[in-house]
Formats: sequence, structure tokens, C-alpha cells
Amino acid sequence: MNRLFLPAEASGRAEARLARPSPLANALTLAAMSLGFGVVQLDVTIVNTALDSIRSALGGGVAELQWVVNAYTITFAAFILTAGALGDRLGARRIFMGGFALFTLASLGCGLAPDAVTLIALRAIQGLAAAILVPNSLALLNHAYVDPKERGRAVGVWAAGASLALTAGPFVGGTLIALVGWRAIFFVNLPIGLVGLWLTKAYARETPLHADRALDLPGQMAAIIALGALAAAVIEAGARGWTDRAVLLGFVIAIVSGVAFVWQEARSRQPMLPLTLFRNRLFSLCALVGLLANVAIYGLIFVFSLYFQEVNHLSAFATGLAFVPMLGVVFPVNLIAPRMAERIGPRATIALGATLSALSCLALLPMAPGTSYWALGLQLIGMSSGLGLLVPPLTSTLLGSVEKSRSGLAAGVLNATRQTGSVIGVALFGSLIGQPDAFMTGLRLSLVISAVVLLLAAGIIRWGGAAHGER
Repeated sequence: MNRLFLPAEASGRAEARLARPSPLANALTLAAMSLGFGVVQLDVTIVNTALDSIRSALGGGVAELQWVVNAYTITFAAFILTAGALGDRLGARRIFMGGFALFTLASLGCGLAPDAVTLIALRAIQGLAAAILVPNSLALLNHAYVDPKERGRAVGVWAAGASLALTAGPFVGGTLIALVGWRAIFFVNLPIGLVGLWLTKAYARETPLHADRALDLPGQMAAIIALGALAAAVIEAGARGWTDRAVLLGFVIAIVSGVAFVWQEARSRQPMLPLTLFRNRLFSLCALVGLLANVAIYGLIFVFSLYFQEVNHLSAFATGLAFVPMLGVVFPVNLIAPRMAERIGPRATIALGATLSALSCLALLPMAPGTSYWALGLQLIGMSSGLGLLVPPLTSTLLGSVEKSRSGLAAGVLNATRQTGSVIGVALFGSLIGQPDAFMTGLRLSLVISAVVLLLAAGIIRWGGAAHGER
């Protein structure tokens, strides 16, 4: 029957049925979003195993190798807020596909890079593309899964795939380097990108457009300068010392730019980051916990990579194998986390995950040069399990605290704070282990700082949001 002749109520029901995506379409959308977030997280860690090979092939010193790693993370953190807002304005599906295409092309360029400067520049472009992929993948999931429980489980799968890729990075990198060479760690992104683009085009539904959302270019510039200066200052402090003039100047620039950013956002009619978001206590607490967790966990991943290679003299491949227990445990814990959150409450689940990671850090304090890996494995599993437990409910809780029209922006805030935490953690802990005769002292201090930071995060999320009446 022609729809024009249906009664108005029946016509509305028919349109709703047509608009409702099938479970298969949602599942394949989830697969595409997981590939997008997964490839972003894979490139956070996979490069670490290839640094010696890159230096041998392209030349350069330690500074160039640091920028091969940091160019990616810094641009990731600096642009993620605008990327989320851009998805809200132009459609998350359209922006996500553009980001996936850019990431794939930049990966091809990294694999073909003739020198270190070119590689660093292309790594920065990869970071920009990563900033586009992450918040818009969450926005598309938020749009596809209407039911809060289904959305929480979907986010758990999305986070599990990313955690799997992040932890697999060193192992995959070591294997590819041994079998093919360092350029293969970038070429592996090409089939992932092509499959992700096809699935997104075929199955993901576009989010509603908010054409009235203007881009806040002054705010974006201030944010880039503030984050870039902060990252550079903390990184250089590890090599130059915290009282070095250049380091102090970097902190001054970061503070001034940060104040300028807040001033711009407060006076702008359409700010890049509406400060009203932070009036919601739960939103603010989730963003803070995301930053603290990444300072601890990602800083320690960096430190343990150096411990395995420089102190215990493991090869890149063996170092990758050392992270396999983490790889095996994070995925199932991510899947368990949403169900645990349904049972005991999301804030209690986040606090439990942070506490588990903190206790695991303290249990690692007796380690010494030459300590058997089997004496460390259980503690490393506990540390990564805590991260796996807290990320899905943290993400779902933050997204649930804002209007759906702001989901891309909210995801951008969470990921910007988390990536900023990663930069700070790597730079801070790197400075603590920087002296050759003080590595183990710095490692133990890093473990203590991580435990304190994680316990602080647990307390903040467990009792700081009690006014909301949630568990």
C-alpha cells in the first residue's frame, strides 16, 4: 500500500520501523568503530619496539626518536576537541570516514618515509587523524545504540578492541620487525583502514547535523599552544631539568595559553568547549579520573618497556612477548565491566578498577634488576585488569551525563584529558629513570606515584559524585 494512504499514526510507525537499524547493521557499525579506535591505539605502542630499527635506517639521535613517538600523541590530544565538535556540526559518519582515510594515507607515508623529519611530520598527521577517529566513533555508537544497557555493552566491546590493540602493539611490532622490517608496522594499518572505511560506508548511520555549531578558531589555537607547550615542557624537563629556562618558559606559555583558552571559551557565543559542561559534577569527575588513570598506566607501560630492554636486556621481540599476559586479560575484563557496572554501579566499578591497579603497582615494588618475569606477571595482569575494568563504565558514564547532541564533544573532552595524561606520565616517569645509576630508584618512585594517583582517582569517582545518588 502506498504510504500516502496510511493513517498518520500508522505512517509514523512505519517510518520508525524503517529508521530503526537492524541488529546486524549495529553489530557491523560496532565492528567499524572498533577498528577505528583499535588502529589508533595500536599506533600508540607499536612504534616503541621499532625505534632502534628506525634510527639505524633513517639516522638521527634520541631527540628525533622521542618526536617520532610524541608527535603522534601531542597532535592527538591537541585536536581531539575540535574533531568532536566538527562531527557534531557536519555529521560524525562523514568526519569519521575522512579521518580513517587520512590515517590510512599517513600510515602509507610513514612506511615510505625517506628520513626522520618526514616520518615525524607524518606521525603528527597520524595523530590528527586519530583525534578525528576516536570521538566520532563514540558518537556513532551513541547514535546506533539507544538503550543504555546495550550502549554500555557496545562501548565495552569498543574499549576491549582498543585495549587489545594497545597491549598487542609491542608484540605485533616486534614480530613484524623480526619477519619483515620496521616499515611493516605502518603498512599493517592499510588493510585495517580499507575494511573500516567499507563497513562505515555500508552500515553506519549518519548522526543529526548541527549546522549552527561554529568552529572556534581562536579557542582551537589557544588549546593547541597550551597543550603543545605543556607537553614540550614536561618532556624537556626530563632531559634538561625542571629549573631549566627553556622548560620554565614552556610552562609559562602553557599557563598563559590555558588562561587565554578559558577566557575565549567563556566569552564566545559558540565555544569549542562549553564550560557549562563542567557544571555537571559527574562529567568533571570522569574527565579528571581519565587523566589520572592515563598518567599512571601509560607512564608505567613506557617505563616497563625500558626495564625489559635496558635493564633485563630483552630483545624487542621478547619485550613484546612480555606484554602478552596483559593482552590476554584486558579483553575479557572489558567485556565483564559493563555487566559489573549494572550490578554494583558504574562509579563503584571504576573505583574498583583503579584500586586494583594501584595495589598491583605497590606489589611490584620489590622488583630489581634481573627479577624473573614470572615474579612480575601476576602484578602486571592485575594492573592491566584494573584499567580494563574502569574504561568502559568511565566512558559510558561520561557520555550519559550530557545531551546526545553533545556526545562527540564529550568524547573529545575525555580523550583529550586521557591523552594529556599519557604525555605527562611518560615525560614525568621518563625523567625519574633518566639517570643511568638511578633507574630502579626512579622505577619504584614511578610505581608509588602511580599507586597514589590511582587511589586518588578511585576516591574521587566513588565519593566525589555521591550527590548524584548513583552507586
